[in-house]
Amino acid sequence: MSTTNKELNRSKLHRNLKNRHIQMIALGGAIGTGLFYGSGTTIKMAGPAISFAYVIGGIIIYLIMRGLGEMSVHNPVSGSFSYYANEYWGEFPGFFSGWNYWFNYIVVSMAELSVVGIYVNYWFPNIPIWISSAIFLLVITLINIASVKAYGEIEFWFTIIKVVAIILMIGFGIFIVLFGIGNHGIATGISNLWTHGGFMPNGIWGVLTSLVVVVFSFGGVELIGITAGEADNPSITIPKAINQVVYRILIFYVGALLILMCLYPWNMVGTQGSPFVLIFSKMGIAGAATILNFVVLTAALSAYNSGLYSNGRMLYSLALQGNAPKILAKVSKRGTPYVGILVSSLFTAIAVILNFLIPGKVFLYLISIATIAGILNWTMIMITQIKFRNKIGPVEVEKLEFKLPFFPYSNYISIAFMAMIVILMAFLPDFVYALYLCPVWVIILYIAYMIKKKTANK
Repeated sequence: MSTTNKELNRSKLHRNLKNRHIQMIALGGAIGTGLFYGSGTTIKMAGPAISFAYVIGGIIIYLIMRGLGEMSVHNPVSGSFSYYANEYWGEFPGFFSGWNYWFNYIVVSMAELSVVGIYVNYWFPNIPIWISSAIFLLVITLINIASVKAYGEIEFWFTIIKVVAIILMIGFGIFIVLFGIGNHGIATGISNLWTHGGFMPNGIWGVLTSLVVVVFSFGGVELIGITAGEADNPSITIPKAINQVVYRILIFYVGALLILMCLYPWNMVGTQGSPFVLIFSKMGIAGAATILNFVVLTAALSAYNSGLYSNGRMLYSLALQGNAPKILAKVSKRGTPYVGILVSSLFTAIAVILNFLIPGKVFLYLISIATIAGILNWTMIMITQIKFRNKIGPVEVEKLEFKLPFFPYSNYISIAFMAMIVILMAFLPDFVYALYLCPVWVIILYIAYMIKKKTANK
């Protein structure tokens, strides 16, 4: 990227995201419907030992975030790892990581936008799903175009709702475990953690395979890196957000799941609806299902809000690199890359229509590519960070304000862990076809890159 582009990248986007915004953006990206509805699936795989799996996954994600954070604090730009890959690794890695991440979040946004209509139908069954989806698409798009501060505030409150719901779930659960409130005064205790086949009922293999789902559940924390170009004080807010957000996610996931498995035998969780509903119902709280529906609706809107934000910035960064049409680098007077936002929103809208018209298997293939795309980007972050240190040299490395601990062993461990996850995917029917589609996706992006290069040379 040229110096002119660097200056453009720094000057046009407004640094209006505060620390509270950035922390909630990262939390919101990683805490979603997977915890409220999908926790039953991971518990069935590993039993009570799923909490151990989340700790392992959390440690690896923390190392990856520290690697990204090191580069983000040293050079806080929008576009994050796509810019760093382009600058420190090469043109194709920058092209690949940017478009790969953009596609990943298009699919995630598509999935979340597709289900909001279902949640609205819980209250208003006569409203067609596509109308609800279209309305929310328009509203979220307008919020993102308005200003980065508007996006940050909306995401802050969306995430507050999810966080409060989890804290209430954990708090109510503790009262049931210790005092039996809502359970006829009989404290459940913690014996359910080991009395139904042991703490690790499906053995080491159950814990290992559960790591595949666990890793996907942490997807979204890398949004911290995307916000670097618009953080008001990145040298302070980025390190603080990374250090705090990871352990908060671990507390929410591990804490909530441990409480669930104390209250119910692990092989019963998920068999009677959402675990979230079970706890609220057990406390005698009326309308538990209504509360859950509101929470998961905001969770879906939060995911789409963050997806649209990150996609707009990624297209903006790719345009500055010369890896996307220049028009995508256009920024409004309020400092938002409105063209990139509108294009991303348009693609998401088309995807929702296609999801309605085309049988579900096509959609599942897209989702499988999105899941492997996350692994590819995390791996590329750690490789890029090695190349970053090599390029800036030992003198500059000593001056780094936010260093990745245990470099380069942290990089090698994280990369090896991601390789293990890919291998484990081959043993899970719901994920195995992603391995077949991944090489096709890489080839498609490489062909697109070569076409771009030939066009640029003419």
